[in-house]
Amino acid sequence: MKKIHSSDFKISEIINIAEIPTRTDFGATEDQLESELAAVRKKLAKLQDTLYAHGKYGVLICLQGMDTAGKDSLIREVFKDINARGVIVHSFKVPTELELNHNYLWRHYIALPARGKFGVFNRTHYENVLVTRVHPEYIMGENLPFVNSMDDVNEAFWDKRFEQINNFEKTIAESGTIIFKFFLNVSKDEQKHRLLRRLNKPNKHWKFSPGDLKERKLWDSYMECYEDVLNRTSKPHAPWYNIPADNKPAARLLVGSILLEELSKYDDIKEPDLDEDVKKMIDVYKAQLENE
Repeated sequence: MKKIHSSDFKISEIINIAEIPTRTDFGATEDQLESELAAVRKKLAKLQDTLYAHGKYGVLICLQGMDTAGKDSLIREVFKDINARGVIVHSFKVPTELELNHNYLWRHYIALPARGKFGVFNRTHYENVLVTRVHPEYIMGENLPFVNSMDDVNEAFWDKRFEQINNFEKTIAESGTIIFKFFLNVSKDEQKHRLLRRLNKPNKHWKFSPGDLKERKLWDSYMECYEDVLNRTSKPHAPWYNIPADNKPAARLLVGSILLEELSKYDDIKEPDLDEDVKKMIDVYKAQLENE
């Protein structure tokens, strides 16, 4: 099996989205991929325990991708060995009335992980420069004071929104949030296969929505917007990683491996030393318990 290097998948220069891969298997079988992921999961769980004890960093994991890219199953498989209190998942859907009465980043601010925890955003603040850019009419629902017509939703508007998102990430990174952004890059052919699977299997029918097909017709528009997102917002403090998502087991292993490799570089994340006075009394405390 080929060794995984996070740098091979990091977006660190201008990319053409049509030229980055949607499939990989690392030269391994599905069983080998799943076995390797199990080993990575255990190490991630131990690392999160240490992260919690250290108490200075939170970890934000952002998952973006087209419908059927495998976000839900990836969350289930990558994080299932972590203490349930150590990872919190937020799935961002159409904004509620309450959310629309706030700045578009508000619901993401209040969902940020506390120090010591992993926070997973299943769909993210980037919906605000992806879905709303493909459907700019949605911006009118935000009731913004300087947007009076669709003419105001122009390139200057999007430039400002990208600037706001970059500033948001810079601010939280400087406050101790370690940011990972994963683009689950599924091909149009694979999406077709997965949508047909939902229709062909009665127990998968609940996952299908006719709206999926409407959005699929806008594939090229979405890819154009994703390319812009990857090129304009992949920063050293908040990098994007291209995750070839046509092979789900490989995609899950890749995300887990990148998290483990990059977090292991933080050599200051370690369990705090026991207070010296307490350490001197350990034998006394043990004796008290043993002699009860």
